[in-house]
Amino acid sequence: MSPVVSTPLYQVKAEFFKTLGHPVRIRVLELLSEREHAVAELLPETGVEAAHLSQQLAVLRRANLVVARREGSTVHYSLTSPRVAELLAVAREILGGVIIGQVELLDGLRASGGPSRS
Repeated sequence: MSPVVSTPLYQVKAEFFKTLGHPVRIRVLELLSEREHAVAELLPETGVEAAHLSQQLAVLRRANLVVARREGSTVHYSLTSPRVAELLAVAREILGGVIIGQVELLDGLRASGGPSRS
């Protein structure tokens, strides 16, 4: 009997975040957080060519983050779980806090006579 080789959870998480690590994929997930979208609706919102959008949607499908539904010749996409939308909302909150901290740091530097851009 051979030993079971398992991937450590931190590696699985890293792969998950790599999947999220593309601006077009993030934009698609944000749009799908609002509602289901047809591919034709996603194209102008992402600003990429159809072939590139198709590649990014395939990555999201393989990661089981989105699901496709065909209606005639139209393909509609939706999130596989509302938790994906929650993750994006938490990321937005974290980034907001980081940006506020950076602004406060910059204000402190300016007040102490540090570097300024004016």
